[in-house]
Amino acid sequence: MADGSGVDHSNSKGNTGGDEEKNAMRSSWGSLAKVISIFVFLILVCFGGIAVSKDKETTPITKPGAVNKSNSEWKKVLTPQQYHVTRECGTEPAFSGKYYKNHETGMYKCVACGKPLFSSDTKYDSGSGWPSFWAPVKKDNIDEKADKSFGITRTEVTCSHCGSHLGHVFDDGPKPTNQRYCINSSALDFEKKDKKQESGKTTK
Repeated sequence: MADGSGVDHSNSKGNTGGDEEKNAMRSSWGSLAKVISIFVFLILVCFGGIAVSKDKETTPITKPGAVNKSNSEWKKVLTPQQYHVTRECGTEPAFSGKYYKNHETGMYKCVACGKPLFSSDTKYDSGSGWPSFWAPVKKDNIDEKADKSFGITRTEVTCSHCGSHLGHVFDDGPKPTNQRYCINSSALDFEKKDKKQESGKTTK
């Protein structure tokens, strides 16, 4: 329709409405694609285990007591599953790990270097399918860094002494930390606490 200036604005309004509709559709498709990618990621994690890298040589760790090995050396001391998780940043299938339902008292150590990582005192059942802890035994024994693989931003947890991938930490845990350290059983070795140590008494 033309106004007093003789300019027809009907096409202009129609084009604006069309652009808005196209933008809305693009936004909807973008959101749907993101949901699908997250869904596929969860399916892969829960039923198949995944790896974000293959045979990637890590940067040597310089801190005192650090353990540095080449990938070929790690393959000699770790099982294929342990290597997949710790050196390839893999994830074991949910509910499959040997420590998921472990309720014994003791210390969970890095399967690669033996460094103490988590105590049974902070272990709890998160229902996630992986061993969960609300705190490490010592903050210096782990490192945390951003993980943006698969289009999802998470916080990766690694052993600070050998660089082994352990799992991820989330801010949905119980008090007092409100954190959930979601750790692969394949990255851990469990040392059961001696009954004498547990009771705090020595039998004579």
